[in-house]
Amino acid sequence: MHTYIEAIRKAARRLLTEKRVDAVIGFRKGTIPFMNEPVLVKHPDQVDQLTWDSHCGINLANYLGQRPGKVAVVAKGCDSRNIVVHLLENQIQRDQIYILGAPCKGMLDRRRLTAECRGREPYSVEESDGRIRIKGRDLELDLERRAFLQDNCAICIHRNPVIHDELVGEPVAEQTGVDRYEDVRRVEQMTSEERWQYFDDLIAPCLRCYACRNVCPVCYCPTCFVDESKPQWVGKSVDPTDTRTFHLLRAYHVAGRCTDCGSCERACPVGIKVRQFTKKLERDILDLYGYEAGLIADQRPPLDTYRPGDPEGFIK
Repeated sequence: MHTYIEAIRKAARRLLTEKRVDAVIGFRKGTIPFMNEPVLVKHPDQVDQLTWDSHCGINLANYLGQRPGKVAVVAKGCDSRNIVVHLLENQIQRDQIYILGAPCKGMLDRRRLTAECRGREPYSVEESDGRIRIKGRDLELDLERRAFLQDNCAICIHRNPVIHDELVGEPVAEQTGVDRYEDVRRVEQMTSEERWQYFDDLIAPCLRCYACRNVCPVCYCPTCFVDESKPQWVGKSVDPTDTRTFHLLRAYHVAGRCTDCGSCERACPVGIKVRQFTKKLERDILDLYGYEAGLIADQRPPLDTYRPGDPEGFIK
């Protein structure tokens, strides 16, 4: 981790000093353990704010947009795939960004770590040799890192950036033999009534705060369907029908575009497993078209192209 920090700071200082970019988007330490925050660094004397560890789970592609000038961005594997999606959908231009690729071994799940502390306040967190060491008042934990990865990171097979201008660390070994869709098959084996109840129970705690939408790097419609008033697609209350409509339509809007970065679940204040909606669509796109979002910069997504040989089994 320390070598990453040194490399990120060195690259940021060089790019800003040489005026090759106007700003660098990265992470700085948060005010509490397990929580780093995005930062926009504009001057070489600010680069020492930049950091890197297993609490950099936020997808920085979400902060690119149509920003004037040129920016550098620190990008994990999933971030880089979202950058590819942004390029394909003309949200950004390649010459507007300089990508500092950060090979990733997975981000930690802050909720599970916090729960492990059992109300005790952590003061420091260190990682080495596949272990997490947490210290605080009446608190000293030594945990296996692998057991506390975010769910999406535990099954990730694209940990290295797929697009970059330079790497801040050596490429990591990709995971093999990973069953990414065991949870999808489990739901598919349910009866239609069981599936309906499963998803109703899943979203029952939803507050309709739209954190999942706001943090999603591919939710950038100028006006979201939930905010349309002419016509009004969904009501503003937490009525179960409106809540169900929001989650289902949002999932279909990101079909074939979602990189399973886990931002939605990370942001949800009530811990809803939002990826349960998108994982099924991700698997179907892979099975039908052999396509995974954001892997190839010049390959159009299957749902915005047409080929005469496309599968048509869904047409009755």
